[in-house]
Amino acid sequence: MSAQTKPESNALDALRSMLGDRLSTAAAVREQHGKDESYHPSAAPDAVAFARSTQEVAEVVRICAAQKLPVIAFGTGTSLEGHVAALRGGVCVDLSGMDQVLEVNAEDLDCRVQAGVRRKQLNEYLRDTGLFFPIDPGADASLGGMTATRASGTNAVRYGTMRENVLGLTVVLADGRVIRTGGRARKSSAGYDLTRLMVGSEGTLGVITEIQLKLYGIPEAVSSAVCSFETLEGAVNAVIMTIQMGIPVARIELLDEVQMDAINRYSDLHYPPQPTLFFEFHGSDAGVREQTERVGEIASEFGGGDFHWATRPEDRNKLWQARHDAYYAAMALRPGCKGWATDVCVPISRLAECILETRKDIDESGIITPIVGHVGDGNFHLVFLVDTENEKEMKKATAVNDRMVIRALEMGGTCTGEHGIGYGKIEFLKHEHGEGVSVMRQIKQALDPDDLMNPGKIL
Repeated sequence: MSAQTKPESNALDALRSMLGDRLSTAAAVREQHGKDESYHPSAAPDAVAFARSTQEVAEVVRICAAQKLPVIAFGTGTSLEGHVAALRGGVCVDLSGMDQVLEVNAEDLDCRVQAGVRRKQLNEYLRDTGLFFPIDPGADASLGGMTATRASGTNAVRYGTMRENVLGLTVVLADGRVIRTGGRARKSSAGYDLTRLMVGSEGTLGVITEIQLKLYGIPEAVSSAVCSFETLEGAVNAVIMTIQMGIPVARIELLDEVQMDAINRYSDLHYPPQPTLFFEFHGSDAGVREQTERVGEIASEFGGGDFHWATRPEDRNKLWQARHDAYYAAMALRPGCKGWATDVCVPISRLAECILETRKDIDESGIITPIVGHVGDGNFHLVFLVDTENEKEMKKATAVNDRMVIRALEMGGTCTGEHGIGYGKIEFLKHEHGEGVSVMRQIKQALDPDDLMNPGKIL
C-alpha cells in the first residue's frame, strides 16, 4: 500500500477506532473489493469497512466526508460496468454483513430488508409464507446492489424491474444524513419521488442500507419449456408476436446458437445448438395451459420445433440455473480470455432488426460473441470473448459494441437495459440523454458537492 496522506491516515485511524478488525487495509481484501465481474481492471480502495448497521454506515460516511475521502458501496461485486472500482481511492463500505430480513408483511405483500440480503436468501426466507420476490439477475446479487443498479433479469417481462418493485429506501447521504424515502403504501402524491431518484443511482448519491420491497404470491402452476428454431429471425419474431398478443408469459429468454452450444457443454444439457427460446408460464392450471397452447402455435408459425417441458421444480431449477450461468458458459468457450458483457434495450417492434444487424456485425468481426437476452422486454446482451492484451482484437470488439449501442439509440432504445453505466458507458449516456445529463450533474452537485460518493461513475 502506498504512503497515506494525513487526511487519509486521520480517517482510517478514526474508522479503526470505531470498527476494530472490521476495517481492513490488507492488499488481498482491498483488491477483491475493487473488482467486479467485468473485464475492467481492478482499482482497489485504501481500506474496506465492514458495516453492520445503518448507523455504522452513517458514521463511516461522516468520517470520510470530514476528510474528503471517497466512499464506494459494495454488495457482492457482481456488477458489469466497473461500478465498484475505487477510481480515486477512498473507503469501500462492504454491506454484506447487513443481511437481515427485518420484516415481512404477508397481508400487504411487502417486506423490508437490509442491503446485504441476497435475492436467493430472501426467497428461501419467504418459502413458507407462500410469497416470493421475482427479480432475478443472473448472479445471486445483494438487494442493495440490485436496487443501486436498477437490476431486472429473466422475470422482468411479467413482474418488472427493481424500479417497479421498490416501495421505499433508507439511504445515507454524502454528509452522513440518513433519509427514508417512500413507504409501504402502493401509491403516493407526496413530494418528489426520492425513491426513484436513488434506484439506479449506482452509489453516486448515497449508500442504500435498507429496502422496502413488493412481494408476490407463488403461482398455483408453473411450467417451463425450451423451443429450438430454424433461424434467429424466427425465434425473435416469435417473441415479438407473443408480446404483441398480450400473452402474460413470466419469462421468455433468447439464446443464439453460439450460446446454446456453450450452455450445453457447461451445464450438461442436450438441446440442439440452434437459436432457442426458454419460456416460463405462471398462473392457474387452466391459465398456464391456455398460455402454452397459444405460444406453441406462434412458435410453430415461425419455425419453432416441439416444446421440451420442465415441470418438476428440480428440472426447472436446472434449466434456469443454466440460463443464469450463461456468462460463465460463454467464458468456457475460450479458456484464458476475458468476458466483456454489454447490453442494450430497444422497443419490441425493432428487436429483430437490432439483433440480426448485430449478429451480422459480430460474424464479420470474427470475435466469438454469444447473444443472450431477456427479449420479452426488448433487452439483449453480448459477451465478447476477448484477449484484453490484444489491441487489434479489443479495437474490433469496441467498434462492434459502439455500433450496437448507436443502432439501439437510433431505434428509440437505450444504451443499457440493466447493466448500468458505471464508468464503462459514460459517453453513451451523454449520447442518449443530451442536455439531461447536465441536470443529472446538478442533482449530483446538490447532494454530493465534494464528489465523494462513488466518484467517476455515471457522470
